[in-house]
Amino acid sequence: MEIIKKYFPNITETQAEQFAQLEALYNDWNVKINVISRKDIQNLYEHHVLHSLGIAKVINFKAGTNIMDLGTGGGFPGIPLAILFPDVNFHLVDSIGKKVRVANEVATAIGLTNVRFSHARAEEIKDGYDFVVTRAVMPMVDLVKIARKNISREQHNSLPNGIIALKGGELDGEIASMRNIATTWELSDFYEEEYFSTKKVVHVGIVAKK
Repeated sequence: MEIIKKYFPNITETQAEQFAQLEALYNDWNVKINVISRKDIQNLYEHHVLHSLGIAKVINFKAGTNIMDLGTGGGFPGIPLAILFPDVNFHLVDSIGKKVRVANEVATAIGLTNVRFSHARAEEIKDGYDFVVTRAVMPMVDLVKIARKNISREQHNSLPNGIIALKGGELDGEIASMRNIATTWELSDFYEEEYFSTKKVVHVGIVAKK
């Protein structure tokens, strides 16, 4: 939990308490439904919560922004971002029902009121959003194909509406065809822990169809 305060020192007492509750909740649920690797659950705050909040290092979402978390799994990056941005609306979507259940139960337990959940495939979601965020491993080209239909035209934030993905490793080939609309940040520029040495945030601006 201290690692969250290290990089986000201005969180409120309520937010700090919500972040603090995540450890016991995820440890409890992970025994019943495996949403985080058994070997990795001890690194919950660094590898999952702080990683999710890497998106907040490149954009400060304005109040009223609508965001879909595509392939949320057990609630990442959606739940940490929803804690940090209580005035932003989050829709957490995953095709695996038991993972959606865990995310829903965790959000309910910590009192999040700015999240909703869907057990669905991305193709089934027709609503419009300012951003689609994801920590999934799907290639960016495929993400753009799936999520393009969900990006709203009206702009509210410092970054153009589009997709914001947490990715790792070498991305040059993956985003080569999107160089004019893609921006990449190294998380090692924001976090000093070794885990983040190869982690990145990628934003792809999407021009919504009329």
